Amino acid sequence: MDRLVGYINRGLAVFTVSLSTFLVFCVIWQVLSRYVLGEPSTVTDELSRYLFMWVALIGAAYTAGQKRHLAIDLLTMKLTGTRKFLVELVIQFAIAIFAMTVLVYGGTTLAVSTLDMGQVTPALGVQMGYVYFCLPVSGALMIFYSFYFGLQSIRQWRTQETGVAESN
Repeated sequence: MDRLVGYINRGLAVFTVSLSTFLVFCVIWQVLSRYVLGEPSTVTDELSRYLFMWVALIGAAYTAGQKRHLAIDLLTMKLTGTRKFLVELVIQFAIAIFAMTVLVYGGTTLAVSTLDMGQVTPALGVQMGYVYFCLPVSGALMIFYSFYFGLQSIRQWRTQETGVAESN
């Protein structure tokens, strides 16, 4: 499982950095075409908006997988033993529930309904539903990471419990 997480981490890092690099080039071209050439590029303007959505949401999933997301850990820092374990499990469960309801369910509903309506982006001509699929992809990744961290917490708690029991 650790090897799979490592592959996913590297894949997400490469994907996010690649999209970010492409986003920077789109914005640079937009600025150059607007101020130097005098004709703004509508394609790069629209593309940069959609790339930013993907970078932000996939980057959020990657950040959650690195345990570097925004967290208030004042309570968990003061707890030890079983209480700390339970609070960490509740936190991972809350993250998974949020990701499932808002990102996966809500995002899939949005993407599918937008695809059914046939809404197309003005400049690129791409179906908007494909742009919105960053929501369920990000949510699925966050759920995966929550499951993984929950299992890690359970393993760590078990080893601490058996270690304490063996020393008595």
